Amino acid sequence: MKRVKIAELKNNLSRYLAQVQAGNTVIVLDRDRPVAKIVPLEPADLPADDDERLAELERQGLIRRGNPAGVREWLKKHRPVKLTGGGSLVDDLLEERRSGW
Repeated sequence: MKRVKIAELKNNLSRYLAQVQAGNTVIVLDRDRPVAKIVPLEPADLPADDDERLAELERQGLIRRGNPAGVREWLKKHRPVKLTGGGSLVDDLLEERRSGW
């Protein structure tokens, strides 16, 4: 178990994190008093990958994932809105904000 002061940890963070990744534990000291322990994560502590997390949220009914193919089909049927007046999008947006719309 390695003991390191905060300044030393800040200056050599990558080196100490490499030691933690190798399975070692690092005790962080503030004025020679232990204040934290950096330990390697257990596989159960690691976050699930995005697909697993999204699948779980979908099972819970909290989200509904989009269908990229459906978006492509929608875009084929719906053309972009054409701006009237020949102005730029930014000009039209600013005018809309000024008018209180």
